[in-house]
Amino acid sequence: MIRFLNAAGLGVLVLLASQFNVAAQAAEITLREQLLEHPRIGRVEIKVPDGYQLEILSAELDHPRLIEFAPDGNMFIGSGKRVYRLTPPYSTADQFMWLETYPHSVAVRGEELFVATISNLYRLPYDSSATRGDPAKLRYVTALPGGFGHSSRTVRLGPDQALYVSLGISGNCTDQLISDTYPFRHRRGGIFKVDESVSPAILVPFASGLRNPVDFDWHPTSQVMYATNNGPDHLGFESPPEYFAKVAPDSFHGMPWFQYDGTRIVRDDCIDSNPPFPKEQVEIPVATFPARNAPLGMTFIPKGALDERFELSAAVALHGSWATQPDGGFTGSRASRRAPAVVLVRFEDGNAIDVVPIVTGFQFEDGKRWARPAGVAVGPDGWLYITSDGGDFEGLMRLRATQ
Repeated sequence: MIRFLNAAGLGVLVLLASQFNVAAQAAEITLREQLLEHPRIGRVEIKVPDGYQLEILSAELDHPRLIEFAPDGNMFIGSGKRVYRLTPPYSTADQFMWLETYPHSVAVRGEELFVATISNLYRLPYDSSATRGDPAKLRYVTALPGGFGHSSRTVRLGPDQALYVSLGISGNCTDQLISDTYPFRHRRGGIFKVDESVSPAILVPFASGLRNPVDFDWHPTSQVMYATNNGPDHLGFESPPEYFAKVAPDSFHGMPWFQYDGTRIVRDDCIDSNPPFPKEQVEIPVATFPARNAPLGMTFIPKGALDERFELSAAVALHGSWATQPDGGFTGSRASRRAPAVVLVRFEDGNAIDVVPIVTGFQFEDGKRWARPAGVAVGPDGWLYITSDGGDFEGLMRLRATQ
């Protein structure tokens, strides 16, 4: 187990390694205590990998979410209303663009910058020296299925230089599917590939049955896509597990008709429409996290970044639960909520083998949080950058080596 003191040194929060499905071979990543100076609440005690330290870079951001590094080293961060631009050493955030429609994510391809909002995908000419983006120069690429509930839209650039967009279904059991057989507004719960050969572009179904795949990335050597996925809330505090999925073209991951209970695929009776595919066709996740942990951002660690313990594995930001024990509502103690963390889904020979925590201590013994990780990305310097969009800190952090 991993232990860390709260900020006042008055108690101990215990995080069981088994909570993250840790296998024996993962023990080589050991965590040590670090004292971190929080800009508002003073010194906090966290846990980081031996040989590394977490540092706060900027507290100037408002609800920062996913991170994108342009090839020139510029960093872009989506948020509730703004797109931020940061340049090395990434300690000062400039408002690059202000939009009313939740610019959750950004992708850069050559001389183009793409912004995904709730209902549209836009293109903007990219100039690496421009400190401001002009909303008047945004060009419509295609519409995205909008609406309330799980309103984040994530755009990523694939190894094939095509754009991909993920989005979740609107609720726990909403009858929505990434399929041309559904009305456009209900084509939700998975990942599209964007066909830009025509204008406006066409959203081509890529994967379906993911309740809320907030982020996705491609393994550096296999080029296989993987995605984080948030499970539903209606089955309580302990089930089903959140998970990390291997995503293949035309793959079906079950939701909302089927759930993975940690052992097998089971039918969810919260929805009475006929499943679009049989249970036997549902993909089983390659790794799981405890229920209600809300995995958000993810990124693979390329060769040469951090060190060999992390290379070719995936860092995942666990946002932590809003739910409390015992029933998964608001009625329990805040101290019973799942604690935010950054974890590593470790890969070996191209396959996920286990999950280990790499940054913990964002939640105190009483349930108060000083940060909630949302986005993760590896910078051109090889260090891991982490956004927090809640708790007592909204800003940017970096995990870097101490030497």
